[in-house]
Amino acid sequence: MPILTQKTISKEINFTGVGIHTGVKTNLKLIPALPNTGVVFKRIDLTKNNILIPKYNNVTNTNLCTTISNNYGVSLSTIEHLMAALYGLGVDNVIVEVDSSEVPILDGSAIEFVNLINSTGLKVSQSPIKLIKINKEISIYDNEKFIEIKQSNVNLTIEFEIKYKNKIINTQKNKIDVYEDDLNHIYESRTFCLYEDIEKLKKMGLGKGGNLQNAVVVDNDEILNKDGLRNKQEFVNHKILDCLGDLYLSGYRIVGKIKCSQGGHNLTNKLLRKIFSDQSNYSLIEIKGQNLPNALSNIEFLKSIA
Repeated sequence: MPILTQKTISKEINFTGVGIHTGVKTNLKLIPALPNTGVVFKRIDLTKNNILIPKYNNVTNTNLCTTISNNYGVSLSTIEHLMAALYGLGVDNVIVEVDSSEVPILDGSAIEFVNLINSTGLKVSQSPIKLIKINKEISIYDNEKFIEIKQSNVNLTIEFEIKYKNKIINTQKNKIDVYEDDLNHIYESRTFCLYEDIEKLKKMGLGKGGNLQNAVVVDNDEILNKDGLRNKQEFVNHKILDCLGDLYLSGYRIVGKIKCSQGGHNLTNKLLRKIFSDQSNYSLIEIKGQNLPNALSNIEFLKSIA
C-alpha cells in the first residue's frame, strides 16, 4: 500500500452514542472526502455557519476535553478520541457530520472508531501527504507540569507521565512510537475520573452522560467498573490517546519526540501554538513517489529529509 499518499475511508460509517458532558444522544457520520480536504466537521443540527475545522488555533476550550469553534461562535466538543483514531490509522481526509455540540463518547476510548474504520477499509489516492518536521526544541512549563518536543529524523514518539495521589492510579509512565508500535492498547484505554470528583463535575454542568460503560471510575483503592482495567497502564495510555488526538490539530502528521509530565489538552494546545508561532521551528515537507512498508517507518528515507 502506498503509505505516503493521502487516504480517506472507503465508504460512509455511522456511530450513535451520548456526549459524556452534555448527556445528549448524538449521531455521527464519517463520509469519504477528496484529497487535500483534511478533516472537516459539520454540525448538521444547524442550517448555516456549521462548518468547523479542527486546527490548534480554533481551540476555544480545553477544560476536560478539546473544544473547537468557528468565527460564528458555533462549537464542537470532545473531538480528541476521534482525532486520535484518524491520526493513528492514517486518515487524511474525511467529512464528519454530527447532530449535536459534542462528539459521542461511545465506550470512553477510541477503539470503536478504530474497529469500524478498519473493518470498512481505506481508499488510497495518488496525492502526496505532507509532514511537519520539528527543527528546534520547544518547551511549555506550568509549575510541575510540562510538555516538550524535540527533533527526530524517523518517527513521532510520545513519552507521557501522570502523577496522582490516589494509590491505584499513582505514578504511571509509558512511551510509544506512533508510526511503528501496535497502538491497540492506546486506542482501547478509556477516560477516567476519581469518584470524589463526580459531584464537582455535576456542579460545573459537565459529565451528564458519564457512567461505568464509558469511563473508568476510581474510588479510593477500588475500581468501580466490574471488569476492571483493559490494560495495566490504561490511565496513562488514555492520556497518550488524548495527546495523539490533540496533536492532529496541527493539520499534519508530525516527525518529532514529545515528552510530557502531568499535561493534558491545554498544554498540548499551547505547544502547537508555540510551534506554529515561528516558521523556523518546523519544516513542512511534501513527500512524493515514495512507498513505505508501514507508516513513516523507513528510517533511511526519513534520514534523507533530515
